[in-house]
Amino acid sequence: MFKITHRDNKTDARVGLIETPHGVIETPEFMPVGTQATVKALSCEELEYCGTQIVLGNTYHLYLRPGMEIIKNAGGLHRFMSWPKPILTDSGGFQIFSLATLMEVKQDGVEFKSHVDGSRHFLSPEDVVRIQLELGSDIMMVLDECLEYPCSKDKAERSLILTNKWARRSKEELNRRVTRGETTSLLFGIVQGSTYPDLRKRAAEELVSIGFDGYAIGGLSVGEPKDLMYEMMENSLQFLPVDKPRYTMGIGMVQDFFRAVEMGVDMFDCVVPTRNARNGAAYTNEGRIIIRNGGYSKDLRPLSESCDCYVCKNYSRSYIRHLFNTEEILGLRLTSLHNVYFYVNLLKRIREAIKQGEFLAFKKEFLGRDLIW
Repeated sequence: MFKITHRDNKTDARVGLIETPHGVIETPEFMPVGTQATVKALSCEELEYCGTQIVLGNTYHLYLRPGMEIIKNAGGLHRFMSWPKPILTDSGGFQIFSLATLMEVKQDGVEFKSHVDGSRHFLSPEDVVRIQLELGSDIMMVLDECLEYPCSKDKAERSLILTNKWARRSKEELNRRVTRGETTSLLFGIVQGSTYPDLRKRAAEELVSIGFDGYAIGGLSVGEPKDLMYEMMENSLQFLPVDKPRYTMGIGMVQDFFRAVEMGVDMFDCVVPTRNARNGAAYTNEGRIIIRNGGYSKDLRPLSESCDCYVCKNYSRSYIRHLFNTEEILGLRLTSLHNVYFYVNLLKRIREAIKQGEFLAFKKEFLGRDLIW
């Protein structure tokens, strides 16, 4: 299910293989975010061109639109969106707590009002597992309560107790399905605990005692200082098994990859490469550039002269800037394609550096230039 194939001899970085129903994923890996059954502005063929191994979908959004009946009628999420490779589905907990209105947390689950049409819904941990199985998810996430930053310790502890209770119920629901031979999907637990090390320790140890196929670190990148984010990440990791995949949720700035991989993180997701692309930000080996800026109006160079993606082989900064300034959709499509290619292949380069025993040298070379990301 998860096999470590290479280890760095100076850090906790490693290369691994995760076996899923729709194929094997080599880690460390970045997962483009396809919240509503699409990575914004990109086709699945373009994602495959980038070398994408797995995409992320969102249970909350897909449950509301288009709805489970439509996706089941299509034969599951893979067929619905024409994506043949693995899919990880977030439980939707973050979206319920951030988007839904009149939300009420109960012991049995969450009652909320849809942000789409105002309809009322109730989802239990078991419901969330069931929905993800109907989607055909390869890697499912348990329902968890997502807290804001800062958060009082009392509130964080109450939330942790509930989240881990839901995690146990999620695992029990999956076990029932596995016993009946209904699924081979994987289920990950989520470590919460806000910014309190003792709560992070408790959360991780309780989840490990339940036993999951992998473990995610949640509740980070929600406004806390960067140093505190790294501290909580490292604190959580030390209590998670080394023979299971570890996933930091919502972490996706370039410098974060190197720091997290060095700690032993295997999986990442973030909207940064596509969301920022739609605002004119391109990520390159030479740092971030804002293509809307006037200085690129006559610049005939590609977004990056060291990139071999289709965009950089065929289009100039001048042209892409023109597309943005005339509000042509092609501009954000080209920048999104370039950014996803850059992100996916940066993680591939990190994997290769680990295999060659050169991870720290690659990290120093890449981040030592003091570029703006």
